[in-house]
Amino acid sequence: MLAVMADVNAQVAEREKLVEAIAIALLTRKNLFILGAPGQAKSYAINQFRARITGARQFERLLSKQTDEEQLFGRVDLASLLPGSVPESVMYNDEFCQELHFNLQSLVDSLPGQKDTPEIFEQLKEHTGKLETYRAALAALHSSQPQVNTSGKIPEADIVFLDEIFKCNDGVLNSLLTALNERKYTNEGRTYPIPTVSFFAASNEIPNFSDPQEKILEALYDRLELKVVTDNITDRDKRLAVLADKQAGRFGQIAASITLDELGRMQQEVADIPVPDAANELADDILCQLRKDGIPVSDRKYLNYYPIAQAKAWLSGHAQVESQDLLALKNYLWQKPGDRPVVEAMLNRMCVNPMQDKVNSVRAMAMDVQAEFDTNCADAGKPNAGSKALIKLRGELVRLYGEQQKLAASAHSDSEKAQTDGLLADMEQISRKAHEAVGFTYTPLEQLAALQ
Repeated sequence: MLAVMADVNAQVAEREKLVEAIAIALLTRKNLFILGAPGQAKSYAINQFRARITGARQFERLLSKQTDEEQLFGRVDLASLLPGSVPESVMYNDEFCQELHFNLQSLVDSLPGQKDTPEIFEQLKEHTGKLETYRAALAALHSSQPQVNTSGKIPEADIVFLDEIFKCNDGVLNSLLTALNERKYTNEGRTYPIPTVSFFAASNEIPNFSDPQEKILEALYDRLELKVVTDNITDRDKRLAVLADKQAGRFGQIAASITLDELGRMQQEVADIPVPDAANELADDILCQLRKDGIPVSDRKYLNYYPIAQAKAWLSGHAQVESQDLLALKNYLWQKPGDRPVVEAMLNRMCVNPMQDKVNSVRAMAMDVQAEFDTNCADAGKPNAGSKALIKLRGELVRLYGEQQKLAASAHSDSEKAQTDGLLADMEQISRKAHEAVGFTYTPLEQLAALQ
């Protein structure tokens, strides 16, 4: 999978986030929506990735108001409505019928090399009679049972790409909703399962859900769980590199691929990645913080976060979901494009754990202060070495206490608060030992800071 991602990234520039999102969607059987202006290689990136999954049946359609259900899901086979006719799907799925058809076709194909004899016509009559008799039996068994011819349509596709998805009309909306959410399609009173792994959709705009006429599309938007926003290529060198590849005819060459069966095994490996309690607790902290910041996240979305984190952990080679793997939720937790920066900044703060780095930095400086105090106290040649060393240590610890208080004020979760509290406890322990070493009465850092 990593080789396929690298191969696709070599074909497009500055689309690493999109390529990773496509991989995660396929690994978790989720749907992906790409928002971006025309000409930003949205369709190209998806098609390049799809082309590297061998054995996967593909369906692609540019939607418009004129697109109808038959173009997406297939049409009723007229033969299934005519008395004495056999639906195509019945014939194609019946092995004995196909065998009789093959035998008759083989005999007909051999006629040009044979003489016009009564024996030949007897054979033709025999084979034709067998096929007609069997077809009549199938027609009797399947009469008045409307069949839908889904060949080459969504119900027989493993990967589906719907461009300009919000251009669909009301007539196909409900069918799309069921297909995206339940992987099912209903026609003529019969419900058919859909094998689709993932639906990919793209658009250059999001409907105005405040408009009563467009609000109906909100449910469709909600069923596209993963969302990525693209932009034009910003790096000049990368633009020129893409242009050079295009001019040299190197675009579209496939160097790595996976089979549909391999993808299925990958999906199982992803599902087997353990999710520790700490990851679930961190996800809950993220949920609470987003809601506090006014970004709505439904319980359904929260309760289904973990496959995305598992896929990210699997791609990263982790034995279990780690805090950094939740960074992949940057493509999952936002609804409005304007919320993306807030979600991503908050995930970086809570998942990368910068608080721990800052706490460790202050703790290291406190340990240096302690080491310097011990060295100065050991210098017996200097009068009042202990008291002078303590005065210097107090000043440094009070300064570091101010840094600790700033960190404590910026803590946004219980875990971050516990880290700053632990730092203060370590600094107080250093101060207490220093006071005891020179025979001075211990004074908490808070009181020392208040005296300055």
